[in-house]
Amino acid sequence: MAKKQADNKTNAMRILDREGIAYTHKSYETEEEFIDGIHTADRLGLPHEQVFKTLVTLGADGDHYVFVIPIEEELDFKKCARSVGVKSVRMIHLKDLFDLTGYVRGGCTAIGMKKNFVTRIDESAQLFDEIYISGGRIGCQICLAPDDFIRAAWKADYADLTA
Repeated sequence: MAKKQADNKTNAMRILDREGIAYTHKSYETEEEFIDGIHTADRLGLPHEQVFKTLVTLGADGDHYVFVIPIEEELDFKKCARSVGVKSVRMIHLKDLFDLTGYVRGGCTAIGMKKNFVTRIDESAQLFDEIYISGGRIGCQICLAPDDFIRAAWKADYADLTA
């Protein structure tokens, strides 16, 4: 039975295990290709303000940047660009998400992407002992301390990111 549980772990979970970072996870089965963060939070009975979504952008410098914000919020692109020291950022094309990150829409997390990208997490995460982020597949959420998330994501830091 332990083998079956290990098989259900996502890449993000394996990274957290390897780093010795404590977390829990919640998941549910879904047939849908994409579920937004609000639907996922409602389905799992999670408080919206503690559930964060992962957004991938392209900077004016040609580099990609990852921003993690509360599910009910929107990016402020000027604040995001300032937080990573570039002139501007824009969302990547959805068709490029999987090839770039290894994750699909609705299952994207800043932990364990194919490549390492500078990551910024909205400063509101610091208000909570624990936050929920995508576990690396649709219908899976990881719960962990915000500072542990900062430690697990590549070149991550807090910033004011929302409008």
